[in-house]
Amino acid sequence: MTWLLGVLAVLAAGLFWQSAGSNQRRAMQRLGYLDAVLPLFSAPSKGVAETGFARVSGPYRGQMFDIQVVPDSLSIRKLPCLWLLVTLPAALPVAGTYDVMLRATGHETFSRFSTLPHHLTTPATFPQNCTVRTDTPDAAPDADILAEFLAVLDATRLKELIVAPTGLRVVWLVEEADRGKYLLFRDAEMGTKALNPATLQPLMDALQDLWAQLQHPAAARWVAE
Repeated sequence: MTWLLGVLAVLAAGLFWQSAGSNQRRAMQRLGYLDAVLPLFSAPSKGVAETGFARVSGPYRGQMFDIQVVPDSLSIRKLPCLWLLVTLPAALPVAGTYDVMLRATGHETFSRFSTLPHHLTTPATFPQNCTVRTDTPDAAPDADILAEFLAVLDATRLKELIVAPTGLRVVWLVEEADRGKYLLFRDAEMGTKALNPATLQPLMDALQDLWAQLQHPAAARWVAE
């Protein structure tokens, strides 16, 4: 019996250290998830979010950006996923918040979309499965400008576009959990490989182009008639 207890103790210790090593490895992967995109910024600042994922801000082509990563494991989704939040916090001459959500479920914890009080008719030129909400129904941006922006991006990856007085944001699907591992083991770990700069840079470029077009109220058509 003594030898059996000894074997069990060794196995338990092995499992403990294996788990501890896995947790440490996961923490390091999350902390370094945005390291590959740091060279895109002229003076990047790196922090850590509550999720353990890195958060980066800094100037890109003369404008500040904020980059966040949000894991989403809500059961309403078929698979857990990882959202990339790309924010251009630069003031715009707009009257309110205009939020375009693709494939809205009502459980977008990364967004205040569901709290915006007014639902608007979705322009026909927008991608399918779009829902539009705002806090200022008497003023709306030029649908053609936004449609052009939306058409540039992959609609299967794009989740949200926000136009607000404080700036712009896109939410982008960067990863889904491995189906096999998730269904068999409920393994939803994501972000094990660093974000590719080729994923982030086009999003920042597109936001800067949109911001430039919306700088003029006449072009943005935000003033209520």
